Amino acid sequence: MVLQTVDILKNEIPFEEESLVLSEDGQVGLVLVDIINGFCTVGAGNLAPREPNRQISQMIDESARLARVFCEKKWPVFAFLDSHQPDKIEHPYPPHCITGTDESNLVPALRWLENESNVTIRRKDCYDGYLGSMEEDGSNVFVNWVKTNMIKTLLVVGICTDICVLDFVCSTISARNRGFLTPLEEVVVYSRGCATFDFPVSIARNIKDGIAHPQELMHHVGLYMAKGRGAKIAKEVMVKT
Repeated sequence: MVLQTVDILKNEIPFEEESLVLSEDGQVGLVLVDIINGFCTVGAGNLAPREPNRQISQMIDESARLARVFCEKKWPVFAFLDSHQPDKIEHPYPPHCITGTDESNLVPALRWLENESNVTIRRKDCYDGYLGSMEEDGSNVFVNWVKTNMIKTLLVVGICTDICVLDFVCSTISARNRGFLTPLEEVVVYSRGCATFDFPVSIARNIKDGIAHPQELMHHVGLYMAKGRGAKIAKEVMVKT
């Protein structure tokens, strides 16, 4: 039934996907959104998958592939890690990715990024990485990263497509439109490099305040909304040799 609904949805709200070719002179930056144990590693926490998940595994593989390319070429990489204080609950979700626990650390396939000189890691305590990059003095770590590296094209991957990825993309595009992110021109979301979680209605209806979240449907909606805000959606990402 869910697959039938997804097919109907894709017919009713389709969006165009394109191929992205990265080149040496493209001034491109890679953003990894919350590819951490608490959202991706089986059994790692309240919001982690309960069993292996194809969409999440694909997202990790594609993100790791791109991260390797960027690091080999010393292109800029920015990684957001969801990290919360135990006394600050993010309603409507249960406690998750508590600061200082392995939940809030990069997945094993990406942990090596911590030792790369071209990688900036930012722990955030909210959905939106753009807002989560604000400092007490009013500066913004992400904005400074874009400007310092003269990034014109931003490639975004991560989890969840329709929550933290979408929120970050929307804020980034709004900031670009206001002239806060010069010289940024394009924001590209890689569909195979993103994923979201699966919470079927059959389970949600038996849980107080439970909200159903069918994975394939919400992944499509997240990409559609990002496209509607002005992002490009890439179906494949290649590197020009």
